[in-house]
Amino acid sequence: MAGVKDYLNTQVGKNREQVEHHVREILKLIGEDVEREGLLDTPARVTRMYEEIFGGYEVDPRDVLGVTFEENHEELVIVKDIVYYSQCEHHMAPFFGKVHIGYIPSGRIAGLSKLARLVEAVTRRLQVQERITSQIADIMDEVLSPQGVMVVVEGEHLCMCARGVKKPGSKTVTSAVRGTFRSEAASRAEFLSLIKS
Repeated sequence: MAGVKDYLNTQVGKNREQVEHHVREILKLIGEDVEREGLLDTPARVTRMYEEIFGGYEVDPRDVLGVTFEENHEELVIVKDIVYYSQCEHHMAPFFGKVHIGYIPSGRIAGLSKLARLVEAVTRRLQVQERITSQIADIMDEVLSPQGVMVVVEGEHLCMCARGVKKPGSKTVTSAVRGTFRSEAASRAEFLSLIKS
């Protein structure tokens, strides 16, 4: 993802030989011929992929917001349509979608790109969408102490689309509301209206 810091999981790198061995064993157990041409490098490719998609374990998401700035802006700030990719902790199947983050500062703001990095740090690990939504809202609330935070996450889950009930195209939407967004319906409505436009 261009412009977003790449976090790599060093545990995978340290255990590369074991991970590759186990991937090879899984391929055998599902009935594959691990010696056929198309699969010869698959264990190494899967291991490299794990380094990348599980890179969120390498960073404390609270640190990602980095330096904050004093700014006397007390109106809604929104970064929407932040694309994410994660792995369901129940099936280790991918899920992906968009995150929309809105907050009303109370004297401190974060660089806008930091919100995309926060999403990366939270989603690049085994996850559930509900936890992603709450973690982003809680970290924003903790680090920036804004008047209010609202997070909406949309996701398409392959564990539901490609297996089980097999309902492709179905989307899951979760939200987390903190601070003034809880008590002020107008602020919630403004956020929801702006992320739809």
